[in-house]
Amino acid sequence: MKAPIIEIFSSFQGEGLWIGERQIFVRFAGCNLNCNYCDTNDSKSTKSGILMTPQEVLEEINKILTPDCKTISFTGGEPSLYPEFISEVSKSTDLNIMLETNGTLPENIDSIERLDMVSLDIKLPEHFDGEFDESIFLNEIKSLNLLISKSKNVYCKVVILPSTKIKSFKEVVEKLSQNISNKSNLKIIIQPSSPLGEWKDINFKLFEFSEVVGQYFEVSTIPQIHKILDIE
Repeated sequence: MKAPIIEIFSSFQGEGLWIGERQIFVRFAGCNLNCNYCDTNDSKSTKSGILMTPQEVLEEINKILTPDCKTISFTGGEPSLYPEFISEVSKSTDLNIMLETNGTLPENIDSIERLDMVSLDIKLPEHFDGEFDESIFLNEIKSLNLLISKSKNVYCKVVILPSTKIKSFKEVVEKLSQNISNKSNLKIIIQPSSPLGEWKDINFKLFEFSEVVGQYFEVSTIPQIHKILDIE
């Protein structure tokens, strides 16, 4: 078994609920979406990666493991393209397993044997050039409900752009609220796109977005701190 790997590195988690924690990142090559705000464009194609076995990945992880690191973050690209590979790596480590996913492959996500945290992106129409494919949102909902039904730790991340409209954002959040089986413990992270210098009146807009989500879910607004710290 092999999978295309872009890089394996140690850094601080720059996004979401585990922000600031030291993690080892395993970045897969290949993605089933083409988001216009993607900051890892080199990982979209499987041709960008080097084929590695689970054992080779584990060896690289152990080389850079430090005492302050407790988690492996599988990211991409789209890591859920490789569920068996992730499961195989997870069997041979005591580190926590985090999946950073677009959530559009629910069956694959459901088949990953061990997940300690899932960061699931909710895509907005503004994230794509051209017409928005409604199946993306429907599969994200399906993934969320599968994870919640198994009592997995999961939160949603929504990247907002300077072009994101409150009206369309509210429609997505309302649909999310209507279709989640148990939303009591689900938290939404609003993530303004980087660089923050591209925004005008960012404070006012962020308050508005937060108020929309707060009607239905717990909400936090967190920028990408690894960009602010200028680290990978």
